[in-house]
Amino acid sequence: MDTSKSVFQLHGVDALERPVLIRKLQRRAVVPFFARLAPVKVGLEACGGSHHWARTLSALGHDPVLMAAQHVKAYLRRGKHDAADAEANCEAMSRPRTRFVAVKSIEQQAGQMLFGVREQMVRRRTQLSNAIRGHAAEFGLVAAKGLAHVEPLLARVAADDGVPALAQELFDMLGEEYRATCTRLAALEKKLVAHYRQDETARRLAAMPGVGPIGATLLGIKVGDATAFNSGRDFAAWLGLTPKNHSTAGKTRLGVITRAGDEMLRQVLVVGATAHRCGAAASRPRRGWPRCLHASRQSWRRWRWQTKTPASPGR
Repeated sequence: MDTSKSVFQLHGVDALERPVLIRKLQRRAVVPFFARLAPVKVGLEACGGSHHWARTLSALGHDPVLMAAQHVKAYLRRGKHDAADAEANCEAMSRPRTRFVAVKSIEQQAGQMLFGVREQMVRRRTQLSNAIRGHAAEFGLVAAKGLAHVEPLLARVAADDGVPALAQELFDMLGEEYRATCTRLAALEKKLVAHYRQDETARRLAAMPGVGPIGATLLGIKVGDATAFNSGRDFAAWLGLTPKNHSTAGKTRLGVITRAGDEMLRQVLVVGATAHRCGAAASRPRRGWPRCLHASRQSWRRWRWQTKTPASPGR
């Protein structure tokens, strides 16, 4: 089944993989159609709304499986339309090497939404602080980097008679929005801690070195079924931390990390591992700290390349 906002395309085959069903349905007709259908195996791409439809089909007695979009694309023939996408889904789900995505529960999706909203609030807070600092610099008022210097800067702007009244009003608007964003972010942090304390899997994962409450909770939400990985290297490859293999003619050529997995989860784990390694190396006498600095720089360069953010002068 190829899903979209309002149009759903079906492509069904029999035991001999001969097409027996090619049909287009509107959104309101999907549930009644599958309610009348005998239990079947349904393949969907793991995209927006796919977990909802997988849970709905499971409740109707069917066997839904989710596949990553890059695994389905290999079976797409020439042309891009709904019928071809549904046929590619049907072909990919029958291949023995296809890996399926674990269906998330509504609690896991709520936790994933919590992390998404938190990340959005963090970016908005950074955007507002940079805007306040940039506009203040136009009036000769500068401040050091960091969130702790935003409120003192706003106080300096309010006390400066050289700032026009219009600019003062605009700074007040930015300050109010900045404080409201910080308040919302603090509330989200409390919800995240409460969610972590209620999650037994996250508490077990937090016992690992370099994994805190955020990384542990995010691991439990994003990974889902850890038994799908045969080894730690398979998990690292799924996460995008293994080097890109471009070997031919018996010559091994390994490049940079693939960055194929979830960016948020990879960022949290890399930063946590770097912090733990630096802490362990700092406790060693003499030669440990320089090694830690080198490892930290290398990890920072890799993380900066993954997120495509400019380098920080303080790093």
